[in-house]
Amino acid sequence: MKTGFKARQITLLGLLTAILLLMSYTPLGYLRIGPLSLTLNMIPVAVAAAALGPVGGAFTGAVFGLTSFLQCLGFGGASPLGVVLFQFSPLRCFLMCFGARLLTGLLVGSICKWIQPHIRSSAAITGFLAAFFNTVFFMSSLVLLFGKTEYVQNMMGGKNVFVFICTFVGLQAVFEMLASTFLTTALVKGLEKAKLLER
Repeated sequence: MKTGFKARQITLLGLLTAILLLMSYTPLGYLRIGPLSLTLNMIPVAVAAAALGPVGGAFTGAVFGLTSFLQCLGFGGASPLGVVLFQFSPLRCFLMCFGARLLTGLLVGSICKWIQPHIRSSAAITGFLAAFFNTVFFMSSLVLLFGKTEYVQNMMGGKNVFVFICTFVGLQAVFEMLASTFLTTALVKGLEKAKLLER
């Protein structure tokens, strides 16, 4: 990937951002399961990270994080978990929603940029890592920022942190990782065939 953003890269970033916003505010991006949401919104972030590196990953991750935080306020469909946590601390809620997604996009874009010259399946790895890190950072933020609240303590039910995270996200996280891996790979290949992506 060459230094600096070309017009084609800016266009691609705009397109992926538009798709992410569409997914964030329609049922395309979220499947509500109890207090959590099974999300496919990391897929545009993963594609941006694979196609545009850390800048694209961080930008789309920030957009995802912002839409996630706005749902804590009821915009675009309220997040049951986010609405409750916002009452405890708007700032910590923002850090959890926004920070976790921004960090995920930045980290995944950096990893992808590093492995692209060496591994042909870098898009698949990027897709997997995007969903994986999103889960890890979000759940870690939940525990670190809200773990002492009565609400989260009740959810934990006396379990240790690792067991709580595994049981809380469970099959949902596995599905997100599989979907992100396969769809990111397919979308990146499609962009390459359409000559919208230089790799």
